[in-house]
Amino acid sequence: MVDRATLENTLDGLLQPAAFKDYGPNGLQVEGRTEVRRLVSGVTASLALIDAAIEAGADAILVHHGLFWRGQDGRLTGWLRQRVARLMAHDINLFAYHLPLDAHAQLGNNAQLGMRLALVADSRFGDQDLGFAAPATDATLDALAARVASALQRVPLVVPGDGRPLRRVAWCTGGAQGYFEAAIAAGADAFLTGEISEPQAHLARETGVAFLACGHHATERYGAPAVGAHMAAQLGLAHHFIEIDNPA
Repeated sequence: MVDRATLENTLDGLLQPAAFKDYGPNGLQVEGRTEVRRLVSGVTASLALIDAAIEAGADAILVHHGLFWRGQDGRLTGWLRQRVARLMAHDINLFAYHLPLDAHAQLGNNAQLGMRLALVADSRFGDQDLGFAAPATDATLDALAARVASALQRVPLVVPGDGRPLRRVAWCTGGAQGYFEAAIAAGADAFLTGEISEPQAHLARETGVAFLACGHHATERYGAPAVGAHMAAQLGLAHHFIEIDNPA
C-alpha cells in the first residue's frame, strides 16, 4: 500500500510530464481515496474500463488517454459526467499520461512497440522527439507487414512505396500520421503508426516510402501496462492490466 501522493510523485518522476507540450493535463485527473493498494492500467478511460476496474477492486487507474482534452468546454454532461461520476462514487483515482507515455525510452508506447517488432531504436525524430527509428530487421515490406500482423494480431493497412529494400524503419504510435514527412526526412524506408489520413497515401506513392497504419489502439496498448507493472514492483502494489477491445 502507498498513499496517493507517493504514487503521483513516482509516476511524475518516471514520465516527466512537465517536459512536454501536450493536448491535455497529464498526471492525476480525478482524485480518489488516499490509500492505493490495487492499480489497474488500461489504454483509455472509457466507461467500460472504469466499470471493469471497479469490479477488480481498483484504488487507482492508469491510462494513456484520459478524460480531459484541449478544446473541451469543461461541462460535466453526458458521457463525461457518467465517467467522472462513476470514478467519484467509488473513490477511484485516475492518472493519465499522454505524450509522456509515448515517449519514455524503455516503458513508453513507442519503446514497447519496437520491442515487440524486434526494432531497436537508435535515433529519435519529429516534434518533441516522439518518433523512433531503427535499422530494419526485415528486408522487405511484406515481411515487415507480416511481423506487424503477427505481433499485434491485426493486419495493417499498407500503402506500398517503391519496393525498395528496407534499411531503416521509423514509427510513432497512435495518431501520428502527421509525422510521416519527418520520418521520410530522417531516412526511413517504411513508417508505422496507428492511423492514416488522405495525404499520406499520396506521399507514400510519390516518395517511395511505405506507410503502415497498424491501429491506434493496437499500437498503444503496451505502455500503460509496462508502467503499471513498474509501479507495482517499485511500490509494492497489486497491478492488473485490463484490455478493452477497440477496432480503431
